[in-house]
Amino acid sequence: MQQGNRLSWSDLQSLARRKPAASSSDRDAAEAAADGGNGRGLAKALSVPHLTAIGVGSTIGAGIYVLVGTVAREHAGPALTVSFLIAGIAAALSALCYAELSCRFPSAGSAYHYSYICIGESVAWLIGWALILEYTIGGSTVARGISPNLALFFGGQDNLPFFLAQVHIKGLDTAVDPCAAILVLIVTALLCLGIKESSLVEGIITIANVAVMLFIICAGGWLGFQNGWPGYNVPKSYFPNGASGVFSGSATLFFAYIGFDAVASTAEEVKNPQRDLPLGMGLTLSLCCFLYMMVSVVIVGLVPYYAMDPDTPISSAFAQHGMQWAVYIISSGAVLALIASLIGAILPQPRIVMAMARDGLLPPIFSAVDHRTQVPTLSTILTGICSAILAFFMDVSQLAGMVSVGTLLAFTMVAISVLIVRYAPPDEMQMEGPDPGSLESLASQAGQSERDEDILGDPFGNVQEGPTASEVVNMVRRQKAKRCIILVCIGVIIFVSAVSFSSLPFYIQHTICAFSGLLLLGSTIALSCIGQDKNSLRKMEGFMCPFVPILPVCCILINVYLLMNLGSHTWIRVSVWLVAGALIYLFYGRSHSSLTTTTYQRVSPA
Repeated sequence: MQQGNRLSWSDLQSLARRKPAASSSDRDAAEAAADGGNGRGLAKALSVPHLTAIGVGSTIGAGIYVLVGTVAREHAGPALTVSFLIAGIAAALSALCYAELSCRFPSAGSAYHYSYICIGESVAWLIGWALILEYTIGGSTVARGISPNLALFFGGQDNLPFFLAQVHIKGLDTAVDPCAAILVLIVTALLCLGIKESSLVEGIITIANVAVMLFIICAGGWLGFQNGWPGYNVPKSYFPNGASGVFSGSATLFFAYIGFDAVASTAEEVKNPQRDLPLGMGLTLSLCCFLYMMVSVVIVGLVPYYAMDPDTPISSAFAQHGMQWAVYIISSGAVLALIASLIGAILPQPRIVMAMARDGLLPPIFSAVDHRTQVPTLSTILTGICSAILAFFMDVSQLAGMVSVGTLLAFTMVAISVLIVRYAPPDEMQMEGPDPGSLESLASQAGQSERDEDILGDPFGNVQEGPTASEVVNMVRRQKAKRCIILVCIGVIIFVSAVSFSSLPFYIQHTICAFSGLLLLGSTIALSCIGQDKNSLRKMEGFMCPFVPILPVCCILINVYLLMNLGSHTWIRVSVWLVAGALIYLFYGRSHSSLTTTTYQRVSPA
């Protein structure tokens, strides 16, 4: 493929090669083959209760104990509940897209796996690389938040035991946090015991956390009825900052729902993924949205929004009504939420690393699955040690925005993948040669699929040859659909850019918005008129995302808008990580990919 130091056209084509979507039987064989040929894959031990525990535990972090006060004071006021509802609906759009793809392609890797099948290898690598950063920083951030919350039970930071307290060391700008590192290592050891054991512990902690939130709702509701709900007797209206305040609050609260994607990362370990994965995600979001809204109803009603403590809004609201002892229960809930979030942050990361190693993009040693526990032990230990080191030495609060980039990029690519799989799905064909389900067979299928599209149509949709008229018509339809999906993405980027950059002159901004809005609307309508791929619909098992293409397009629009508004400093930091990842891919992943040795043959579309 490579001649000297020059990149050939085939090298550039390799950046867009796609992995085939194997059938269920082939997938199981491939999983076993990926584990060094020892016939052992990940344990299929999870059901709906396990998935709900993982999802709720990963989603409900300590942020809810702070966000209530911040968003109510600065944005929504008493309408905080409406902001939570809108944010929940926006998160549900991504969850519906995840639910369909996790049913179609139930394998480890989540958004990385879906992007590899639907979009291409280079994009999948960047998504996987961004998710590795997300979970590393996310786990470290959560771990460093536990020590300050434990201080209340010891009478303050100064009274913490030496192994729990943050210590300032000469020569370091930030305090080291042995408590954070110890907790990360304990969680890592727990995850190495097995998915069933770790999900059981996660479930117990999540139940305790939910019980604390139910206490807040019930006890707070009783206080509200006793005192006449003073928080709602404010001089301003229910919407003090208007609709804009409600929607800006929703943009902030959207990140309180991030965590359900951890459910998708365990797809390979689910007993019945077609049934259980959509139910697990649906129950996760529904339960989280209900708890968030009920807590916000109570707390906003106990204290006027402008008088809320921005740091400890819930405990201070109870203290103002004479229930100082409730502070200990609420702080316990915050600690439990952080521990559950820590488990949820570290759990998906080794599975993404394992999936990338299976595909040859990372060294194959990381794809090894332990015989006894049936978990990727080496990947789990490696990612756990990295998170522990980061949590020990660095104040990662300034890097917290980088967590959102990986999540939002993944959400965006998942929505695009739904459009691709519905309108222009990758071709699949079982070929003779290597054993079905082996990595060699899967790689061969992918190469044949991609070559088929190269022969039958160029990038501009001009059909060059086709065996029959019906196949030519189908290929033309697919190429038109691809162009419409590209135009949708372009329209979203231009529209969101124009909206986000308020420094543009008024007329220029509105002209660009009008043009890009028409482009986006026209492309979506054209995509609807082209029609979905009938073969793709026939092969679908399990849940199907409703309102396609409107729902995925709205999902793309929301996620790109949030990405554009994360701030320049966040993007500069993330760019450094992505550039480093791109170099690793170019010098290692591209040449070691399991799709490198594919033989391209012409395949007729089904």
